[in-house]
Amino acid sequence: MFRGLNQISLDSKGRLAIPARYRDPITEDAQGALIATVDRDRCLLLYPRPRWEEIERELVRLPSLQPETRALQRMLLGYATDMQMDGHGRVLLPPPLREYAELDHKVIMIGQGNKFELWSEANWAEIERNWAAGIGLGEKGTAALEHISL
Repeated sequence: MFRGLNQISLDSKGRLAIPARYRDPITEDAQGALIATVDRDRCLLLYPRPRWEEIERELVRLPSLQPETRALQRMLLGYATDMQMDGHGRVLLPPPLREYAELDHKVIMIGQGNKFELWSEANWAEIERNWAAGIGLGEKGTAALEHISL
């Protein structure tokens, strides 16, 4: 289970050092294999390979005759990239993924249970501002929170 916020720096080659507390679980669960893909919020999603393979199977089974489904499949599957943690716990984020999410030197890594989200520092600051202002939840988001004891 991945949780927490981490501020990380990309090196000049675009490598991201996975925080030490996550390395053992990723190694045990996925032998260090990760998949990165895009999210419509202009961040990246980073999954241990076995978790991604579950999602990939579901995506492939969706009816591709619907334009919305086809667009989702194109983006998530099309950008999906295999990565392997090196001996120092780093992964190389390919340039197209870094460009999509507007990642430069400073990256915010947010644990989301079965995956991580990778955000540019500027885009994450906007998410925080919107959250504080109550923007982006809408009625459905607010209703979902009613079922959770916070």
